[in-house]
Amino acid sequence: MKIYPINTGNFKLDGGAMFGVVPKSIWNKLNPADDSNLCNWAMRCLLIEDEDRLILVDNGIGNKQDEKFFSHYHLNGDDSLDKSLAALGVKHEDITDVILTHLHFDHCGGSIVRKNGELVIAFPNAKYWSNARHWKWATEPNAREKASFLKENILPIQASGQLHMIEVNEKGLTPFTKNISIRFAFGHTDAMMLPQINYNGRTYVYMADLLPAAAHVPLPYVMAYDMFPLKTLEEKKDFLEEAADKNYVLIFEHDPSIVCCTLEKTEKGIRVKEKFDNLEMR
Repeated sequence: MKIYPINTGNFKLDGGAMFGVVPKSIWNKLNPADDSNLCNWAMRCLLIEDEDRLILVDNGIGNKQDEKFFSHYHLNGDDSLDKSLAALGVKHEDITDVILTHLHFDHCGGSIVRKNGELVIAFPNAKYWSNARHWKWATEPNAREKASFLKENILPIQASGQLHMIEVNEKGLTPFTKNISIRFAFGHTDAMMLPQINYNGRTYVYMADLLPAAAHVPLPYVMAYDMFPLKTLEEKKDFLEEAADKNYVLIFEHDPSIVCCTLEKTEKGIRVKEKFDNLEMR
């Protein structure tokens, strides 16, 4: 088994939205904002070689939207999904599974590409994995979250016949492969999926938007984007205790420089212990 971070590029989001009630005088030291109050964030996906399967977790913002859409997010950096996969010698046709943690555009935009004016599946041989609860939430969105769920990213997956559903477990893990299980979180959006991976004798958890970055480890650091922030707070508290006690490795999807970290308990609460810029562990 091997796991690889897949960098798909960076984008910018409002710092206040990303840190919620935390004052700018504090969060600006962690991820400094530009003159427009925008902070730079990664869109880091994960590639897992697990026996005869090649599993991609999330796939970034994609490239099929128009110039007006991308102008809101200030894409930057030299990385892309295609470039990062190619660097590992991986073609789109090689991917056997795509796990979509949730269907916000910066997590699933690469699922669908535009060819000859038509929207087609990006990974023609892959099973795309969501869950029925989140799929319904995304395809019948509330007004507050609607702008994050783009039909062109979502509906063609179902039309392709390649959509598959993972069983939701509110109190435990759903097995996916021998080495991978799925955790669920319900605060950021309904039924978000967090892959938990047994690798080299350690437990790795891909944090998606439960903990977008290392700066979000302290309990009050909850995004204003979250649909149910008090639920996120509860989920964070429980997860951080477990992760610190069991020495999990946390993989960050949006941290601009820290790929993963471990945790420790301190007098101020649970904090980052060791941080790493790669997955060559340890």
